[in-house]
Amino acid sequence: MPEGIAFGGDYNPEQWPLEVQEEDVRLMRQAGVNLVSLGIFAWVLMEPAEGVYEFGWLDTIIDRLHSADISVNLGTPTTVPPAWFSRKYPDASPMTREGVRVGAGARETACSSHPAFRAASARLAERLVARYGEHPAVVMWHVHNEYGAPLGECYCESSVAAWRDWLRHRYESLDALNTSWGTAFWGQHYGEWDEIDAPRWSHTVVNPAQRLDYARFANEEHLSHYRLQRDILRQSGKPVTTNFAGTVNCKSMDLWRWAPELDVIANDHYLNGEQPDNHIQLAMSADLSRSLAGGGPWLLMEHSTSAISWQPRGIAKRPGEMRRNSLAHVARGSDSVLFFQWRASRYGAEKWHSAMIPHAGTDSQIWRDVVSLGADVGRLAPVKDGRVTSEVAMVWDWESYWALELEWRPSGDLRFRERVDAFYEALWREHVTVDFVHPSADISGYRLVVVPSSYLLAESSAKNLQRYVESGGHLLVSYFSGIVDENDTVHAGAYPGALREVLGLSVEEFHPLRELETVTLTGGATGRIWSERVRLERAVAMRHFTDGPDTGHPALTANAFGGGTASYLAAALGGDDLRALLGEVLDRAGVSRPRDLPDTLELVRRGACAFLINHGDAPVTVTGLTGTDLLTGAPFTGEVPAGGVAVVNEAS
Repeated sequence: MPEGIAFGGDYNPEQWPLEVQEEDVRLMRQAGVNLVSLGIFAWVLMEPAEGVYEFGWLDTIIDRLHSADISVNLGTPTTVPPAWFSRKYPDASPMTREGVRVGAGARETACSSHPAFRAASARLAERLVARYGEHPAVVMWHVHNEYGAPLGECYCESSVAAWRDWLRHRYESLDALNTSWGTAFWGQHYGEWDEIDAPRWSHTVVNPAQRLDYARFANEEHLSHYRLQRDILRQSGKPVTTNFAGTVNCKSMDLWRWAPELDVIANDHYLNGEQPDNHIQLAMSADLSRSLAGGGPWLLMEHSTSAISWQPRGIAKRPGEMRRNSLAHVARGSDSVLFFQWRASRYGAEKWHSAMIPHAGTDSQIWRDVVSLGADVGRLAPVKDGRVTSEVAMVWDWESYWALELEWRPSGDLRFRERVDAFYEALWREHVTVDFVHPSADISGYRLVVVPSSYLLAESSAKNLQRYVESGGHLLVSYFSGIVDENDTVHAGAYPGALREVLGLSVEEFHPLRELETVTLTGGATGRIWSERVRLERAVAMRHFTDGPDTGHPALTANAFGGGTASYLAAALGGDDLRALLGEVLDRAGVSRPRDLPDTLELVRRGACAFLINHGDAPVTVTGLTGTDLLTGAPFTGEVPAGGVAVVNEAS
């Protein structure tokens, strides 16, 4: 890897004539590029016919980059099977849940379970590692591209065969499977393994436990395809990764399962151009990426210089926004600033996607901003490998994500991200940096753990949260958490099942609200979506509902349990109401944070450096912070200009 923070992006020279390729290297040096991702979509060029490999063109490009001191993250291009592959193996094309065979001409057009696809992937990886495993320019390997986007679950014949094998391994007996799936309901009992099909589309709801298991299976099949290539590439002794398709947006992959399999965590993040304060979701994505990396550094593998082609409207970034976006990722643990892509394509599906060199060329503001950003990134070498620490953790579980958003839940407004986003935004505005954790993880080092959306919670995970509180931790749980186990079976007894004891309460009945209906809490806070009939056991009420179906009943509770406290919020608060409540909980937990900064200023500490990112339209003065601003080389004056960034090395 480069010595400092990596800077560059996806490079697709196969789209350009030789004279442009030669100009590319000169411009890369001008911009400060030190790492490019190469070959990700070039399978047909590497293997133009089955078993016929051509690498001369790639040799030339890699050597040219190496001569310019530009390192290569070399991809295995299995996300784009060639036309000859699709023609010879038509049954390798994925099938949708509705039974439609996916056509060629796009990407992700082969099923990860298909034997021919796996064999071809392995052969190509073997050729690549044999040819480039010792090349000094190749510093890491990049397997496939964005698993799960757009191909999550496949329902083809190969997938169904693999699915039955997966079930035999998971359950060992049909009795165990029938029990776990609750097949006594609607007479779904299975007597032979071959009776089990994939949970295809039907005219009404399909068994939710079967749907949940199929999501697990699909995740494991993609992961198995990754491992197949990774194990071959590791023979070179160089790190292997794949790029997550946006940690917060890729619902189909359980990234807690993926993270231990990667030598370095890599994530793609694309800003929602129309979302207000979209820099908050960017921060959440970066925090989740860092959490998947165990708190250590990770790589921002892709983001955009400006507009994004596949969003409903390609909103261009405002002046300074690309710089703020890039440095916010570095602030939260990334050791790279990489883009898709180096040069804007003239043809194909993403020709309207912004790039480091836009269609306007180097006489453009985007190019000037890229060169300026490259200089900034070059000054941030002292930040590399620095760690971000947090006193607050938030539970994020992809299996709960999957289960909550299946059909026939108590309210159509129940969405995994709705509560996660609301709690994260409130914490961000309180200047609290957040780690994300799986509910079974070691959480003993946090002052506060927030559980915003854990509908599915295994008994063992609930016990983990309970032990945390017993040992002195502070827990904050939102409604409709702890309801079902890992098979989507309701925990025995009153709600909230697995969390009833630690919360010191029970819930008699859910009372989802009508569209646009709201409820009010004592103190004036307003909730929407949800109300419920809470019965206190050991907990005490901190707020009550003052109107709605549960008037006079508890809406916010606290329960002293062992050495800690477990709080429960039975309403969907948002904005300033949720922030005010969280402020009280943070104070009780003893979470330190700055109190005198506007919530337009992002403050994150990474190692010895404090990143100050001003998302507002007015300058901000920060007191009590001294050191050298790495971006200017001068002592920090205390002022962060409107839309500006300072990186203060406090150790200096």
